Amino acid sequence: METNSELIINKDGSIFHLHLRPEQLAETVILVGDPGRVDLVASFFESVEHHVSSREFVTKTGYYNGKRLSVVSTGIGTDNIDIVITELDALVNMDFETLKPKEQHTELNIVRVGTSGGLRADIPVNSFLLSEKSIGFDGMLNFYADRDKVADLEFEKAFKKHMDWMPNLASPYIVDASTKLLDKLMDESMMKGVTVSANGFYGPQGRVVRLKTADPELNDKLASFEYKNFHITNYEMESSAIFGLSKLLGHQAACCCLIIANRVLKEANSDYHPKVQELIELVLNKLTSDE
Repeated sequence: METNSELIINKDGSIFHLHLRPEQLAETVILVGDPGRVDLVASFFESVEHHVSSREFVTKTGYYNGKRLSVVSTGIGTDNIDIVITELDALVNMDFETLKPKEQHTELNIVRVGTSGGLRADIPVNSFLLSEKSIGFDGMLNFYADRDKVADLEFEKAFKKHMDWMPNLASPYIVDASTKLLDKLMDESMMKGVTVSANGFYGPQGRVVRLKTADPELNDKLASFEYKNFHITNYEMESSAIFGLSKLLGHQAACCCLIIANRVLKEANSDYHPKVQELIELVLNKLTSDE
């Protein structure tokens, strides 16, 4: 088996970080941040055929409603997403013997299910929110060629102007979710919106503990932004990289979040686990429906 520093294959034939072998991954993948949430998702499966764990990356592959699914934990942040999406793609689109792309491309359906903080007063705690677009504060996608081909450049321009974006910050990028998955996942119990993927939980989301933030008006600016009837609705920390890398690599991607806090109203639900379970079951049913 070939190996090099660009795509590292472990001695057991698995990919470097996820420790998965190609046959252990389904073509529909649910991403969760918390490794402990993998067991929660898999608890709905009728059967589990693979269980692999490496660092914060835990995977279970099994069947729900007779359809094969994988659930993978990513940990927190878009830096981890760079690893996860790249390696998921390699598992289906790279030949591990030659380390060259396969002639036939395999498209994955990738759905993040997570928790999030609302940025508008009209988004109640315990709402389900489906992200139509995601704004990356992290700058990760800017390291890849062709990022402009998958980004909404006019939205970016309007956003940076409204925010009076500071030049010492990474340039934000804005990417659409998969319309195919939006149509499949949309439900009367869900709201739609534009999600910010912050590159931190405290300062990058406007929180002050001991350190002051560079822009005390950050959240007010986000809440007041409007572009072509789009409004910024919530914070989380992964969806922008999921959308961006998936589009570049030819996959479908979406993000469904439970709003566990409202930053404007300063309300939060600390006992949100039953609602997370409800969201997981809804997403599983939507993904495996033939409609």
